[in-house]
Amino acid sequence: MAPNTPFSSSQSLPPPSRRPSSLKDEKEAQRRALLKARQKMPARILQEKSASICQHLQNWPVFVQSPLTLAYCSFRNEPDLAPLLYQLNPQQKVWGLPRCEGDQLQWHRWFSTGSWQLSPGTYGIMEPDARSPLVDPEKVSLILVPCVACDVNGYRLGYGGGFYDRMLGSDRWANKTTIGIVFEYARLPQIPRESWDVPLDGICTESGLFLNNY
Repeated sequence: MAPNTPFSSSQSLPPPSRRPSSLKDEKEAQRRALLKARQKMPARILQEKSASICQHLQNWPVFVQSPLTLAYCSFRNEPDLAPLLYQLNPQQKVWGLPRCEGDQLQWHRWFSTGSWQLSPGTYGIMEPDARSPLVDPEKVSLILVPCVACDVNGYRLGYGGGFYDRMLGSDRWANKTTIGIVFEYARLPQIPRESWDVPLDGICTESGLFLNNY
């Protein structure tokens, strides 16, 4: 099913230009359409929707009570978590931010008033310094997961690199509460899934926080 556009529920995305011949092709066609729509989102609307997402998270007790939360730096018009990363009291909230190392994500502790600065990494995404302290998975209770889209059952459409699939499927990150962060147009009825896909515990959009397994 084609998602609504980010701007108007009365319009729909154009269908893929070719008929998908496999599950992989179907996911890639859907990914391209969703990313194309997201790139067209005006900056003002993106900022407003991102602010609403941040507010929904701040109103959630699980987020408030999580002293160490894994998050991400916005890229390619992803929902922007900067209001949370830079405005919350670092004495109450320490973040874990990812750095790409080979085909894995390395998580580093970060807070806005710390001495370690963010800089563009391998894919142009802002990353923590490799010398900054690593995150202890045992101290993480909440993971905010970037997505191209999520369906209502918590299944995620990522960017195709498999970074979060590998991470969320590993024992060291098991039993953490996982929330997909997307704009409402990308919260879909169903997403093509693989046998190894792990559903998230919920989704947060500008419309609200939708919990599945929590």
